[in-house]
Amino acid sequence: MIILDFEKPIFELDAKIQELKKLNTGDLSIIEDVKRLEAKQKKMLKRIYSDLTPWQKVQVARHQERPKTVDYITELIDDFVPLAGDRLFEDDLAITAGIGRFQGVSVAVLGQEKGKNTEDRIKHNFGMPHPEGYRKAHRIMDLADKFDLPLLTFIDTAGAYPGVGAEERGQAEAIARSIERSLQFTRPIIATVIGEGGSGGAVALGVANYIMMLEHSIYSVISPEGCASILYRDSEKAEDAANALKLTAQDLFKFDIIDEIVEEPIGGAHRDAKQVIKRVGESIKAALAKMQTISDLKAHRNEKFLNFGRGVEQ
Repeated sequence: MIILDFEKPIFELDAKIQELKKLNTGDLSIIEDVKRLEAKQKKMLKRIYSDLTPWQKVQVARHQERPKTVDYITELIDDFVPLAGDRLFEDDLAITAGIGRFQGVSVAVLGQEKGKNTEDRIKHNFGMPHPEGYRKAHRIMDLADKFDLPLLTFIDTAGAYPGVGAEERGQAEAIARSIERSLQFTRPIIATVIGEGGSGGAVALGVANYIMMLEHSIYSVISPEGCASILYRDSEKAEDAANALKLTAQDLFKFDIIDEIVEEPIGGAHRDAKQVIKRVGESIKAALAKMQTISDLKAHRNEKFLNFGRGVEQ
């Protein structure tokens, strides 16, 4: 497992536990020592993760072993049929799209996919979509609206790809069109930030009736490094920027930007993927039930976003 800087004391204790287990030949005193250290390790893990700084949450949100969009689709969506291409340029693998069944309900699914290993991450462009990815999202929204399908989105991106080719093919316009199409969508949209929600690249899939964030995920108008480069003229001050951006799930819930925080297992989603995916599924089910009580989902979504920032003290 990848070790984050602030987790080192936990893994140092784990090393002692593993060493004692190797030495154990049935000695009761060693067995008791192992139990004592395991209890101490669990207590330490809970204490550290209950008091993470914004910058530490950024690191957890970016953890390479967190469950990805493909994991949520595999566990939650039955009979998933992937759909490819924007019918204009090419298929962008940074965005996974398709239709399937969520607990017996037909749904459309969109999500950024970062990939699991180096080869996979390169294939998916590290979850940073090109314009054709957002145009694919637009096409899936058209399809879902036509067949009255609720839309589930999974957000996990550092931001839209900023390369020259992407800008030449209309990156900003593609993101804007995706946001515009989301606002016109007539069925429920449930968005879940499962890791990193960065910039307009995340908002393009985040205009929803109900927005959830995992406990240690982040969601912001710009990455901490990008913010530091602009405000402080120094990308090394990313930690200061993370503190200023108010990008944690707890901050965004307080500001009424999101509707729910989904609790992660102790030590983060990367320690128990099945448990956190199960919790997300339960929250999506409850959110879809709530949406059935809303007569005009389009108006609800528009009003929700027009209200952002109102009542926030300056």
